[in-house]
Amino acid sequence: MNKKTVILGTGGTIAGTGAAGSHTYTAAQLATEDLVRGIPGLAQAAGADLVIEEVARIDSKDMNHAVWRRLAQRCMVHLADPRVGGIVITHGTDTIEETAWLLHELLPADKPVVLTCAMRPATALVPDGPQNLLDAVRLASHPQARGVLVCALGSIHGARDVSKVHPQRLNAFASLDGGPLGWVEGGQVRWAHAAPPSAATARQGALLQAPVFTDGAWPRVEIVMSHAGCDGALVDWMVAGGVRGIVVGATGNATLHHELEAALRRAAQAGVAVRIASRCPLGRTAAITGELWRDADGLSPVKARISLMLELMAA
Repeated sequence: MNKKTVILGTGGTIAGTGAAGSHTYTAAQLATEDLVRGIPGLAQAAGADLVIEEVARIDSKDMNHAVWRRLAQRCMVHLADPRVGGIVITHGTDTIEETAWLLHELLPADKPVVLTCAMRPATALVPDGPQNLLDAVRLASHPQARGVLVCALGSIHGARDVSKVHPQRLNAFASLDGGPLGWVEGGQVRWAHAAPPSAATARQGALLQAPVFTDGAWPRVEIVMSHAGCDGALVDWMVAGGVRGIVVGATGNATLHHELEAALRRAAQAGVAVRIASRCPLGRTAAITGELWRDADGLSPVKARISLMLELMAA
């Protein structure tokens, strides 16, 4: 029996409007129903019933914890429905990698949750959103798809590795070390190395009971950067302001400016959780042992921040 596909809208450039042919537009103007209407083959790609629901209508640069909570809650409701085969989320490009990682950490991995987006608004002369949305629906309906995925310009990326790597080009996303998990080509899903995503790449809902699903406040976790001429003043200010966690975008192989390092030691001794990520877009730093902080397990700073917030919630 074919199962339902759910489309959850959150806004973004894919729902943006502006003068045709202009680079100037306003994100998140169209309703999710309007995005879906008129895309040839979308209903057939869904395989059965198509459920459309608008969770938010925002520019993703303004993504916040409240929208994340609602989105995670709605995903959980639909994933629990045995009639639902998969979910597609329309999203802005700026923070899609963060939302993907949050959902990866929270949701069970037995069904696909596919995020998609656009670099051009819906009113562009040649918008990329309709094809991206059609490809995402095809992916969400694929019997081998599972876990949280990002689908854009025909490429399929996993939540852990995907990053926005260009501010304007259509091919704005990449999985830099591992490469894409597959592609949607000619209406068909083709997996890299002829293998679908492994269940081991997803969290399997280990944090399903996290307070992210309640109305409580999220712990404050901030990101700082190690750089030439750095000092510890910002870290000291954060600690005085009640920060619960700090993620550092370190130089090279998790190296820190000595003044920043001293401030981080003060923060850790005061009970602030510290994680060290790297500014480098490729590769992983060596594991950190015997320190007051831990490495970020290869995550980018923005994704390490999400994992640390959830870790503090669960604790």
